[in-house]
Amino acid sequence: MLEGSILQQLETAHRHTTRPIRFGVYYKNTLVSLCHALEDHILTDDGTPLVITAFQQGKWYLQEAERYADIAQRSRQIAIMAAVESGFAEHPTSQLPNVDLVALDSADPVSQEWHLIILSPDYTAMVICQELSEADYGNAGVPTSDLERKFYGLWTFEPELVQETAEIAIAHISKYNPELAKKLTADKQQIVPSMDRTQNLGAVVSRVVDYLQTGQENLSIPTALQKQTLDRNLVSNEIQAFLRMAQLMDMADVNNPMAAAEVVVLAEAIAQLLDLPAWQIKRLRLAALLHRIDPLQNAESVLTSGSIPTRYQEDAPCCPLIPGAQVLRTMPRLRAVAQIITHQTEWWNGLGEPGGLARDEIPLESRILALLADFQWRINQQKSSNQSREQIFTQALDECRQQQSTRFDPKLIDTLALLVMGLQQGLDLPLMTPKFSAGIWILDSQWDSHSKISEEIGSYFT
Repeated sequence: MLEGSILQQLETAHRHTTRPIRFGVYYKNTLVSLCHALEDHILTDDGTPLVITAFQQGKWYLQEAERYADIAQRSRQIAIMAAVESGFAEHPTSQLPNVDLVALDSADPVSQEWHLIILSPDYTAMVICQELSEADYGNAGVPTSDLERKFYGLWTFEPELVQETAEIAIAHISKYNPELAKKLTADKQQIVPSMDRTQNLGAVVSRVVDYLQTGQENLSIPTALQKQTLDRNLVSNEIQAFLRMAQLMDMADVNNPMAAAEVVVLAEAIAQLLDLPAWQIKRLRLAALLHRIDPLQNAESVLTSGSIPTRYQEDAPCCPLIPGAQVLRTMPRLRAVAQIITHQTEWWNGLGEPGGLARDEIPLESRILALLADFQWRINQQKSSNQSREQIFTQALDECRQQQSTRFDPKLIDTLALLVMGLQQGLDLPLMTPKFSAGIWILDSQWDSHSKISEEIGSYFT
């Protein structure tokens, strides 16, 4: 990581905090898909965002300059950093009143970085990375294919992290143009977040996944092994888009910010009591992480446009998917997860939605998810009460038991009772959160066992 780069400053600021930055390695084609998705969303959104971007060399900006002329029409202000190139400042886009160029010194470490930072009233998003050095590539050497170039960094929608990075970038711009930095700071302060920011983010997530899939389909790679590697990187990022959406939905819920993580550990414990196979536990785990994705139903998928494409209709469930789950279903690896999430609102007696399924017609994972999401919510409601841990668990279980044979599977109620008994006797269920990096962790079942969770909430499960 280059000393003095924006990426390095961001990493340093979080190195000794409770939330250190986790970076991943991304192929160039993945980053192109991500950036084009975020840029094109600006063209369809009414948020007039502040955009700060870095292109490494001026020639890369010149290749995208016409595109940025259109983006400028929908933006409050655009600041473009890049090393000086012939024609850099003379291009018509560079002359637009709300476009400012920052000609970086060739020795500036930021000239080796690739950034796209978007601050909008409706959402925040960023891609920030720098290319691997020749030494980082190791024995394989620097790739000959441009698509296989690799970059180290991250992408995220998290508002606080995006705003912090924007401030670091503006501080760097101040070294070149103090007046522009003041203007960018003023623009940043004028952006008032929308109350519906989390729901608006659904449209961004949908577009990112659609573009990643398109990028995957359009790959032209000489060998099958190389294509498989690039495919895995794209799929990993598609899944991460949904996980980040789910993460922000939890963060936005100040009354229940750890719902997904807590439902995951409960689900794994129940799955083990039921002796479910590893593949089913893995699927249930991912469904639990995404189980609150329903707000996506207000987002119109760029790809699906409200309906499931023909090529994804095989093995379709017996009822229409909720729109949020439709977006999930466009990914082959998440079709089963989409079905689980769709049917978590079914009732054991057949009076639920969306399909009116009853008893064993409801997927087992959906039945588990429905019960545990409700159980976790009831526990969370009591976290500030004066009741003991044992009393809280007992009350939550009793309230769920009142709905057995109507809403919940009675056998699962019995299994939950066994788990509650264990929890009351000191059973430890350590909370864990997934790594949001470029790894294919969710498919390989790799978890970050060192993540720290709020003791106040975690105390109910440890």
